[in-house]
Amino acid sequence: MKYVLAVLAVLLGAAAIVYGEGDDSPGLQGLGALLVIGAIVFVVRTVRRRQGRSSGLR
Repeated sequence: MKYVLAVLAVLLGAAAIVYGEGDDSPGLQGLGALLVIGAIVFVVRTVRRRQGRSSGLR
C-alpha cells in the first residue's frame, strides 16, 4: 500500500511539473519536483530499512 501511494505521489508531482510548465508557473513546478523527490526518498528509505532487518536475521 505504501508503494501505491508513492507511485501516485510521483504521478501527481509529474503532472504538476508538466502543468506548471505549460502555465508558466515556477511555484507549481517546484512543488511538483518536491513531491516527486519526497516520494522517491520515502521509497528508498523504506527499502533500505527492510533490507537491514532481513540481513540481521542471518
